[in-house]
Amino acid sequence: MGRRKRKGRAVHGVLLLDKPAGITSNKALQEVKHLFRAAKAGHTGSLDPLATGMLPICLGEATKISAFLLDADKRYRVMCRLGVSTTTGDADGDIVQEQDCSHVTMKQLEKLVPEFSGSISQVPPMYSAVKHKGQRLYALAREGIEVERKPRTVQIYQLLLHSLNDAVLDFEVACSKGTYIRTLVEDIAAALGCGAHVVELRRLSVGPFEGEMVTMDQLRAAVAASDEGDFTELDRYLLPIDSGISNWPDVHLDPDAAFYMRQGQPIQVPHAPTEGWVRIYDKSQFLGVGEIQDDGRVAPRRMIQASA
Repeated sequence: MGRRKRKGRAVHGVLLLDKPAGITSNKALQEVKHLFRAAKAGHTGSLDPLATGMLPICLGEATKISAFLLDADKRYRVMCRLGVSTTTGDADGDIVQEQDCSHVTMKQLEKLVPEFSGSISQVPPMYSAVKHKGQRLYALAREGIEVERKPRTVQIYQLLLHSLNDAVLDFEVACSKGTYIRTLVEDIAAALGCGAHVVELRRLSVGPFEGEMVTMDQLRAAVAASDEGDFTELDRYLLPIDSGISNWPDVHLDPDAAFYMRQGQPIQVPHAPTEGWVRIYDKSQFLGVGEIQDDGRVAPRRMIQASA
């Protein structure tokens, strides 16, 4: 039997979706995929239903770079309420404890910034997608089961405090992949002697992406304003596939080298970096990503189909 033909349109690029609150990242992905009639799509790191902001969605061949965006650094704007703890660490959970936090001042918070900067250790929350013996922690948590979790080391590059009003702390954090903002909030509150939970969370940037995002309403309006089968208005929101790794070094191949690279062969490229990952181009056409081998050659790792 032949392979089943994938239904949908061969559309390639990265969409910077401004995810609305109240839906899962997967639901947002499925709607975008439907609006674009895309044959293939994937998102690059979940946001909790409560969270809004940047959710890069990779369509078509761009899904080949999605793993690199999963590993990228992130920046968030956070609003948290001190003195109130919930089951989930955010406003979607049930209140489990209330404590007086009237003693907390901005000066106290500022003194804690060094303690929660640089390399810090976090225990993943029970309401998370981390797996324990093949089961997601959140599934166990919903059954009232709590299991021991191993601490993980994450990086906090910047912790910027904005304001503290009526027990609501407003701050920004730039961090590495795998950082749990809910856990960060709870740990800061524990150091202050009170609980806390996230009431608003907005992702401002992912890797090289920051700034302008596209809302679901803008996408729906583009579809409504277009003739059936005309995706011109929608597709103008897409960024090039290589935009997700624009901070990587690049190598440019001559036609012969590009031919062998497309065949999967490592190539010696003059003046190439000596280690790490690179973007590969045939003149100005993006071919994919490669990795520098020990012998200095550039080995193809994720190659983009020429038609993309």
